[in-house]
Amino acid sequence: MSISIFVAIRPLNGRVTEIDRRSALRAGAGAAIAGALAAGCSGGRPAAAPPSAPAAPDVPSGAAKSAAPRPAPAPRAFAGQPVQIDHGPRDRPRVALTFHGQGDPAIATSVLTEAERAGARVTVLAVGTWLDAYPRMARRILDGGHDLGNHTLHHTSISTMGEQQAYAEITGCADRLRKLTGSIGSWFRPSRTPDATPLVRQLAGRAGYPHVLSYDVDSLDYTSPGATAVTRNVTTAVRNGSVVSLHFGYADTVAALPALLDALDRRGLHAVTTTELLTP
Repeated sequence: MSISIFVAIRPLNGRVTEIDRRSALRAGAGAAIAGALAAGCSGGRPAAAPPSAPAAPDVPSGAAKSAAPRPAPAPRAFAGQPVQIDHGPRDRPRVALTFHGQGDPAIATSVLTEAERAGARVTVLAVGTWLDAYPRMARRILDGGHDLGNHTLHHTSISTMGEQQAYAEITGCADRLRKLTGSIGSWFRPSRTPDATPLVRQLAGRAGYPHVLSYDVDSLDYTSPGATAVTRNVTTAVRNGSVVSLHFGYADTVAALPALLDALDRRGLHAVTTTELLTP
């Protein structure tokens, strides 16, 4: 099957001018969404992760392969930012779309490819057991120019854990990221909660993460409300500097992405990585 590709021209000022942007997005998105849904996601429910890691799983093509892997950025401290970051500067037209990294890798790749087609970059907070099952996704994310971070090892309720268990959840995922990329990842986000407890913030710092990444806009895509509702949930709350919570593994998220990116573009909001959002 052949797919027509639209032409994008990137001028010196860094913004992308697209020929017939909305038509091209809809045409390209149709193929991506169809492929993702055919890959094993039905009724908006997340595909279950396999009980054990398959040997060298294939990842659908997306970003062009480079001769040498792009170095994985390490965590960095941002001056003037609190330990827990809910949003970035409100005086610049940038937003960060952050994805909880779990679920069918075909759907995850469709999300990444669609973002890249629109000139957007995202932040993926990966679950450690997901990386065990699909190790190539770590490099796919980085090669696409996206941020990659830590979303605990098992994605269980870290706020209810004791110190030893909570620290093991953070470092367990960090160890997998280091093995796959050479870095523990740019960000840490606690699992099953938008806000880290004081203990979790302390443990994250001990593990090497100066900041805990939260968000100020929740798409509620994990409730499978439909693509229109996902788009509406984001666009009614998003503003300069927002950090948006989204998820891999849900059909509604894939279906909503073209319209969501188009809506952000029409409002003059550029989707960037969280690192870019906070960099002066």
